[in-house]
Amino acid sequence: MTELPAVTFGERRSVEEVEEGTVLAPRFDERGLIACVTTDHASGDVLMLGYMNQQALQLTIQTGEAHYWSRTRQALWHKGAHSGLIHHVREMRIDDDQDTIWLQVSIPLSGASCHVGYHSCFYRRIPLADERRQGEALIYTEKTRRFDPQDVYAGLPNPTLL
Repeated sequence: MTELPAVTFGERRSVEEVEEGTVLAPRFDERGLIACVTTDHASGDVLMLGYMNQQALQLTIQTGEAHYWSRTRQALWHKGAHSGLIHHVREMRIDDDQDTIWLQVSIPLSGASCHVGYHSCFYRRIPLADERRQGEALIYTEKTRRFDPQDVYAGLPNPTLL
């Protein structure tokens, strides 16, 4: 196996360097995580909000495939390793104070990204007051699943916590 090139992060020495410099110095939170917004490179749709620890961010940079930290499983997560729904990174950005990552990814031909089977994890919307109807707290924006999660994830626990 080929050794991947090392990815190191710089120190956060000044606001000017963090905001205007060329040093990658991500700010991980008290749990060692940084938020990551992932969008479909082709459509611009928001696919998911995930989190990365230092290792996940390094692996994403090294491999060009999205890696996240699963807060549910408390484990490194290579998106699509089991399902085949790999997020191939087309562009990666960091925000002004370097505490949020934005991945623009290509997704598999199925067009699905969400473990529930939809294109995006944001497959429902919350109606605002002027359009809210009795008993309708969520409205589906995607009508059909792109795959059946029971088939793709047979035998694996659902990552959604109650």
